[in-house]
Amino acid sequence: MISARTAPALLLFAPLAFFAAFFLVPMAVVAISSITTDGGALTALHYTRILLDQYHWDVLWVTFRIALVTTAICMLIGFPLAWYLVRIVRWRAWRRVCVILIIVPLFTSNIVRSFGWMVLLGRTGLVNQGLMGIGLTDRPMRFLGTETGILIGLVYILVPFVVLAVGNALATIDRGYEDASADLGVGPARTFWFVTLPLCLPGAVSGAIMVFALAVSAYVTPALLSGGQITVFSMLIFQQYSSVFDFHYGAALSVTLLVLTLVLVGIAGRIGESGRRAA
Repeated sequence: MISARTAPALLLFAPLAFFAAFFLVPMAVVAISSITTDGGALTALHYTRILLDQYHWDVLWVTFRIALVTTAICMLIGFPLAWYLVRIVRWRAWRRVCVILIIVPLFTSNIVRSFGWMVLLGRTGLVNQGLMGIGLTDRPMRFLGTETGILIGLVYILVPFVVLAVGNALATIDRGYEDASADLGVGPARTFWFVTLPLCLPGAVSGAIMVFALAVSAYVTPALLSGGQITVFSMLIFQQYSSVFDFHYGAALSVTLLVLTLVLVGIAGRIGESGRRAA
């Protein structure tokens, strides 16, 4: 007979075991590998090599710059789109259609979508054909092999996360707060800035964190759309594991990227928590 006290523990055992086996244990293996040599001796040489090499700092800067710009663009596109779906659309059937159109691409592999953008952004692709057709340029623009091409691919892939997170936050806001602000004579712009935005800030920060974490660790899209001409940190890690076979150095690169990402995510989380408390 299972008691009321042991039932929750039994229900949690399977997910906790899965989490430990497929996340904690691999992370521990990578962390240990990053501070050891092939002979098993402890060393800080791998991290010293990363910290003292300007090339790694340059790649880190490119990686985080692309991730931050991707996050900013996704917020600029996703927030108005979420506002449109939650606050403007009144026909439920149309709202469902829009949500389906946003979610369906998530079921397609990033590889397939990235190859699609390679075709669209090529010199004879649909994007260049359209730009020349409307007279914005008289020659094909170079998208592939540039940060612009990477940003286009990442924004297309990641903007749904912002729409879903912000849309959920907007849907849970009590409209009474905004009505009360309007009754006190506050204009729509000030109501949005001082009432609505602080209330949906945690959701917006959650969406931004998801986009940033996925963008900073992305490999397929930067690798395909850059054509190897731009290197991000995930590509360095992949090279160490697949080509150089220096697993210890690759592990150190992985831990470095993880720690720096967690620091920035932690800062963003504090901002979201501050916004929640202020609201």
